[in-house]
Amino acid sequence: MSSVFSDDIAIDLGTVNTLVHVLGRGIILDEPSAVAVRNVGGEREVLAVGLKAKAMLGRTPESIELIRPLRDGVIADFIATEEMLRQFIKRAKSKFGFRRPRILICVPASATPVERRAVYETAVSSGSRRVYIVEEPVAAAIGAGMPVDEPRGSMVVDIGGGTTDIAVLSLGGVLQARSLRCAGNAFDEAIIRYVRRRHQLLIGEANAERIKIEAGTAMVDGNDRAVDIHIRGRDLRAGRPKSIVLSSGNIAEALDHPIDDITDFIQRSLEDLPPDIAADICENGICLTGGGSLIDGLNVELERRVGVAFTVPDWPLHCVIRGSAMILQNLDKREHLLLTP
Repeated sequence: MSSVFSDDIAIDLGTVNTLVHVLGRGIILDEPSAVAVRNVGGEREVLAVGLKAKAMLGRTPESIELIRPLRDGVIADFIATEEMLRQFIKRAKSKFGFRRPRILICVPASATPVERRAVYETAVSSGSRRVYIVEEPVAAAIGAGMPVDEPRGSMVVDIGGGTTDIAVLSLGGVLQARSLRCAGNAFDEAIIRYVRRRHQLLIGEANAERIKIEAGTAMVDGNDRAVDIHIRGRDLRAGRPKSIVLSSGNIAEALDHPIDDITDFIQRSLEDLPPDIAADICENGICLTGGGSLIDGLNVELERRVGVAFTVPDWPLHCVIRGSAMILQNLDKREHLLLTP
């Protein structure tokens, strides 16, 4: 009866985007993790969250501040995160949900006990009845449909906005889970640095993200994405607006360093595994999920550098939230995967 009068909610609380899944209704919210606040007499007044807040990026007066409440997958601003979660949960609840919801929320594999506790307390104070926590790559492996219950090793690499997470599972348990704070945001920063260094042109985060989405590729040679992208920014020497054109090869050159960091991270993870598990992974390949996996040719480039096949599922952006919902739906069988807050 409790499920009739309350909504069970799974939340993928990401550095860039937050997704909300209500059991029985599916993914009902996918919005930027952003909060716009106005400073009035020393107090902060929340003006907008999600899409409305992100639309203000780079266009706000001094009195209005756009906050990214999460940094590298963990909470950097407790009050802003709490308000953002409260509004998202309010939108997710159905009119028939009289009781406060149960919530399962994801954290990076490297989150410390203090950071996990911060997520737990923020979710509790935002209006939930019971809060559960799970590591993002574990949820991603389940959401990608990997054979995690079988007696063989399954490895997933989840490239999000703030962190790249790796999990290795076998027989329904976690053998290894770790994080690297280099992911989608690092790709944006690499593009900004490249344009500044090569063309003395200053561009913003939103522009860099657009370049990554429209022309991003991991392959300097042999890529099929022959895209030229026009960029407008401020000339650092003359101080006036300037336009340049970048090719997909230029973007691949810009992304080489963060991809190299992710490659080293994956190789170190493979080296730390027991020989039999490592052999399973070399035979079955590695699953690549998260928004970073959508970069053209990234799976091919990682395969070339690591020497193991990489596959990308049909909905890489939704693997974490789908896996979270599956865990929440089968808590009695998956309870051992939950973290202690």
